[in-house]
Amino acid sequence: MNKLAMLLLAGLSVSAAPVWAQNNPRGEAKLTLGGKAIAIDYGRPSLKGRDMLGQAPVGQPWRMGADRATTLKTEADLAFGATAVPKGEYVLTATKLDADKWQLNVADKQQAKVAEIPLAASKLEESVETFTIELTGEQGQGTLSLTWGDTALKASFSAK
Repeated sequence: MNKLAMLLLAGLSVSAAPVWAQNNPRGEAKLTLGGKAIAIDYGRPSLKGRDMLGQAPVGQPWRMGADRATTLKTEADLAFGATAVPKGEYVLTATKLDADKWQLNVADKQQAKVAEIPLAASKLEESVETFTIELTGEQGQGTLSLTWGDTALKASFSAK
């Protein structure tokens, strides 16, 4: 193959790379409590017939989404029961502790642990195809919900 043909082939490969990429859409969960914004940015992979949460290895953190880290930005100090998460920016992961027991891991940008929060697991009546994070609440009280497949993981919090 001559140099011109190689350059053309290389150029086509680079320009077609985005078509081959398996990027998932990004999602954002937002909530304002007491006039303070709370937002989570995350990837939204689809199940495509798989049981991803069921296959998650026990003890290994999961980034709660796809393609890049799930992040939390909060203008409010949050309290998940007795566990405090000061206002700021964080990276979120979740760890499966047992077959139906999960925890939310909150770390700073240097990956230093800030908090470990128990997540209440329940089964959904209908399967959720695309991973979804929701923030709901009012009057200083909120709920973080993760749903995917037939599983819902939730944690309640207060904001100050």
